[in-house]
Amino acid sequence: MKSHLNRRNVIFTTVATSFVAGFGFAATPDPTSEKAGAPVTPQNKTPQFRNGLPAAPSPAKKPFVIEQLGVKRTDDYHWMKDDNWQAVLRDPSLIRADVKAALIEENAYSAAMLASTKDLQTTIFEEMKGRIKEDDASVPSPDGPWEYYSRYEKGGQHPILARRPRSTTPFRDGVPSIEATRAVEQILLDEDERARESKAGGHDYYETSGAEHSPDHTLYAWGEDTQGSEYYTIHVRDLKTGEILPGSITSSEGNFVFSPDSQYIFWIWRDENSRPAKVFRRPARGGEDVLIYEEKDDGFFLSIGTASSEAFIVIGAGDHETSESWLIPAANPTAMPVVVEPRTAGLKYDLDHWDDRFVIYTNADEAIDFKIMSSTAAVPARSTWQEFVPHRPGIYVTGVEVTKRHMIRTERENANTRIVITRKADMAEHEISVAEQAYSLGGGSGYEYDTDLIRYGYTSPTTPSQTFGYNMETREKVLLKTQTIPSGHNPADYEARRLYATAPDGEKVPVTVLMKAGTRLDGSSPLLLYGYGSYGIPMDPTFSIRSLSLVNRGWIYAIAHIRGGTEKGYGWFLDGRKFKKKNTFTDFIAACESLCDAGYGTRGKVVAYGGSAGGMLMGAVANMRPDLWSGIIGAVPFVDVLNTMSDTSLPLTPPEWPEWGNPIEDKQAYDYIVSYSPYDNIDAKPYPPVLATGGLSDPRVTYWEPMKWIAKLREKSTSGAPMLLKINMEAGHGGASGRFDFLKEIAFDYAFAIWAHDKGWLKA
Repeated sequence: MKSHLNRRNVIFTTVATSFVAGFGFAATPDPTSEKAGAPVTPQNKTPQFRNGLPAAPSPAKKPFVIEQLGVKRTDDYHWMKDDNWQAVLRDPSLIRADVKAALIEENAYSAAMLASTKDLQTTIFEEMKGRIKEDDASVPSPDGPWEYYSRYEKGGQHPILARRPRSTTPFRDGVPSIEATRAVEQILLDEDERARESKAGGHDYYETSGAEHSPDHTLYAWGEDTQGSEYYTIHVRDLKTGEILPGSITSSEGNFVFSPDSQYIFWIWRDENSRPAKVFRRPARGGEDVLIYEEKDDGFFLSIGTASSEAFIVIGAGDHETSESWLIPAANPTAMPVVVEPRTAGLKYDLDHWDDRFVIYTNADEAIDFKIMSSTAAVPARSTWQEFVPHRPGIYVTGVEVTKRHMIRTERENANTRIVITRKADMAEHEISVAEQAYSLGGGSGYEYDTDLIRYGYTSPTTPSQTFGYNMETREKVLLKTQTIPSGHNPADYEARRLYATAPDGEKVPVTVLMKAGTRLDGSSPLLLYGYGSYGIPMDPTFSIRSLSLVNRGWIYAIAHIRGGTEKGYGWFLDGRKFKKKNTFTDFIAACESLCDAGYGTRGKVVAYGGSAGGMLMGAVANMRPDLWSGIIGAVPFVDVLNTMSDTSLPLTPPEWPEWGNPIEDKQAYDYIVSYSPYDNIDAKPYPPVLATGGLSDPRVTYWEPMKWIAKLREKSTSGAPMLLKINMEAGHGGASGRFDFLKEIAFDYAFAIWAHDKGWLKA
């Protein structure tokens, strides 16, 4: 199914140049920003000093008693949650004055504590920026008479999205010559220009969600978020006149698709609790919105796309355990959708159309690592499914896509990926694989259905991203682009290894290590250990322009592929969720201790790093083994698990009960969450220094989670190590939106890691 936000197309996106999910969401606001709420006095802009160090903020404790399932608990920092948070997401100026003042005081304290690292932050930022080709461009993707691509201007924070006539512009290493392209290209969307207009209107944040041309190439649409709250406005441009059509779509989830006949746009509406809840259809050039689907279950999210054959528009609904698809025939786009297979608890499926049949990607019949079925029925209900690619335990089928004559599926085994091609004429298979210890592959067919050509990306921790063109029929491959590192990069200067740590229950946990070639494994090197381990999201071993700034300073950079992800199959995910969640934490601890035993680091001198649900991991391992870490970075950390999973007004709470359990109705879930929830398990013990970051407009991990976490850590810790909080007052879950501004946030995180390690706070 083709959709810019569909789960499957996320899987088939060309491999990125850095670690993606849950990584690097740290925020770097102006600590004296006064753009929200009431005036702020100088006293809470500039921290007082004691014994030569800035005095830490001491937030008020206001006991708030919560009774749930017959159990009472007291939350001293409940007051930090603004009850008007839904309005704050859309307009941060509405934040309650006392909350704003406390946030600004925290930001000022963090800035003062790390003032000595300002030059280091600048140096690291310039290093990372120097690894980016500023005027880079993507390999064009052909569609009919045009080729579509993105490119950056030097110094640009956001891309220019453009097209040019097909096969008319010279290439350099598979990428269009910028000079030649400008003479013939048509700019579809200049994101930097739109960002400047947004800033002039008072919004420092700018991000797009998807950008698509209509199948007839006459319209161009994109979603725009100027707050970081993930409420998007969809604009449509007439490509003949260049004008944006009146009547933009507001309150969108950002997910939309043109009908194959280009006459309609199907889009998803986000409700007041920031949940995608309805699908509307409207004429592509503007007009009345018609409701065609409404999701009644608060726990289900929605997606919209078209089948690869363009014979159907497909609506997807689902949570972490169950899914459902609805079809609208492209020949009759105003028809109401028809369900494929009604939702059954625990049954996940997705489908695509392959001319004379459907292919169905599913976990039916206890296929834990998924399989592929087929059906020739007009509406492929489950009773019509026939086995196509059988289930093979331990080989996780991560996605499937079709072109007219071939099927492409991706598989994962032992934290590595491969691409398997099936020829429709005779069902013969062959695979694209790489014989390295740690690497990542990803690929897909692009816009066109009647083609034998696909693109795939290859990368490893030592190898910059490469994009290949591949002929599925002849098996010929052509290198179209290699990621350019302007400041220089020699893969031979580095070494990547795949190690295995033994978890307490005997499971072997993959660990990817990147270090300078020849690094002595005597425990003397600083070690940063990154982890995520939730939602089945794998941490692929890819090239990162960011981690090199630590590795080049003698650090060892490691990723623990812990349970809760899918690096070793879908069962690896199931063994790290809900009532098995603690496996995620003990796997990470085992990875740390195994690395230290092998000389890659030393206990007490390891910096742990994780973001979002990986921030929950950081909170858990801080409570369980504070002695292992010289510092902990929790980026937009999901640490207030019990309170969040008990608040049904929050966007992700009902959809995530399958992941964590429902503590409102299930006493077993309540007790299990209580046993590990980071915020609820903070106790009097010597914690290492902690940096927590967040965004004021974040609808996923709300600002008060890191705020409460740091306040309680500072109150309880017996070590005297600093507890730092930075809240970006102008952004949401992903931090700053510009490509360079985001790097400044990563530079801040890395500077904290170096500072925390060098200070040795727990030994001072």
